[in-house]
Amino acid sequence: MQINGSCHCGAITFTAEIDPARVMVCHCTDCQILSGSPFRTVVAAPMAKFSLRGTPKSYVKVAQSGNRRAQMFCPDCGTPLYATAPENPTSVAIRLGCVEQRAQLGPAVQIWQHSALPWLADLADVPGTPGQEGFLPASTR
Repeated sequence: MQINGSCHCGAITFTAEIDPARVMVCHCTDCQILSGSPFRTVVAAPMAKFSLRGTPKSYVKVAQSGNRRAQMFCPDCGTPLYATAPENPTSVAIRLGCVEQRAQLGPAVQIWQHSALPWLADLADVPGTPGQEGFLPASTR
């Protein structure tokens, strides 16, 4: 499947050819911290099928295992874009949040579930609205 995406400000854009069966959710604490979210959803793409326009900034994260991963993000707006090996990369793990076709790419697997936040299973029961209207935090009422 052909996908495309960009950072929030549009300074960096990309296209990639991916296998939709390779979408995964990662619940590890590194992904929680680096994404600012309870989990991160990614899809793998071979480097040969990935095209980038713009110059991202990188941060090399060393995991508990000793593996090093370059975390690529927009230097202007900070959008996390993808991760890859810091030297001689053969693939990228594209952050699904910046992919235009993200609604079509449901996860096929979840990893690091022992780190998953315990309230995620209850999220479907939490009331919500289609937009922000009608929501005011308790402290401002």
